[in-house]
Amino acid sequence: MSRFLLAGGGTGGHVNPLLALGQFLRDSGHEAIALGTKEGLESRLVPNRGFELLTIPRLPLPRKLSFALVGFPFRLLAASLKVARIIRTRDIDCVVGFGGYASAPAYIAAKLTRTPLVVHEANALAGFANKLGARLTSFVGVSFSNSDLKQATLTGMPIRAEIVKSASGYDQQQARVELGLDPMLPTLLVTGGSLGAKSINDTVIQSLEQLNAAGIQVLHIVGDKADLEEITRPGYRRMGYCQVMDVAIAASNFAVSRAGSSTVSEFTATGLPALYVPYPVGNGEQRLNALTVVEAGGGLLVADRDFTPEFVQSSLIPVISHANGLKTMSKNAKSLGIVDATERLGALVLTALDTNTRD
Repeated sequence: MSRFLLAGGGTGGHVNPLLALGQFLRDSGHEAIALGTKEGLESRLVPNRGFELLTIPRLPLPRKLSFALVGFPFRLLAASLKVARIIRTRDIDCVVGFGGYASAPAYIAAKLTRTPLVVHEANALAGFANKLGARLTSFVGVSFSNSDLKQATLTGMPIRAEIVKSASGYDQQQARVELGLDPMLPTLLVTGGSLGAKSINDTVIQSLEQLNAAGIQVLHIVGDKADLEEITRPGYRRMGYCQVMDVAIAASNFAVSRAGSSTVSEFTATGLPALYVPYPVGNGEQRLNALTVVEAGGGLLVADRDFTPEFVQSSLIPVISHANGLKTMSKNAKSLGIVDATERLGALVLTALDTNTRD
């Protein structure tokens, strides 16, 4: 049995693949310990899945010249030395990082202690921590083929097991019935992620009359923070959070969503074509996440500012109304899906461990 330290957190794109790999390693007879911060999603999700969570201080990289920026290297070194002690005292055999505040110290600590290191990047455009980690190891896994981390292995994005299972077939009409929808109507899934997306929500709500008039019903997941009441009526089901995303995806013919790495990976794995509306703030990573599937004909891409009721009327409704076109888009999306991403990443991790053992 080997012992792995899995570092990452802050967002679902970091925590979810960490948990998926942790479960894979545990099922393979190994031990996995998580490293994160007290503030990130990992503080809740990791213990809930039965994994031990060790924490270090949150260490954001200052973006402007300031005293905080001058002191950052010293705080990073202190955190790295703390993780190095963890590696030694807990007899860690391999470190795996997923990005986020806890990863950079873990990468440096792995280098200091000569511990095998694996990096997984969720987005097509890597952040600071994973760019650093990729310089320290040859074992780098990426979710998308257009990743800016070159010489990496395309592992895909580990996604939830129930989503992968739904890719093999779920009765669409039954899924709609379970969600309180008409089993016979084309269904549009709208989701902005766990926090929701106000611009997407507003445009869809303003477009409901046109969508329903076109014979399209809407399953609208608005996010817990949206402060919108839940509604079930003919042609429209609105909920704050969906506990059964596999059923929601199976019920749908098309989706409108942000382009987070998990969302794009889940939609391609299940063959669900989508209109991706990338989050307009950041480095543009969401646009790049969706770009390969759009170029393959498995989805569409529109800027947040351009997703308006007029766009829904002129561009979105005609796409959803074309049944044969949707079948082609679904086939194209599924051609890029990687349903065994957890196993691929697990194989990369075990190869890194085995390589070190033989060395």
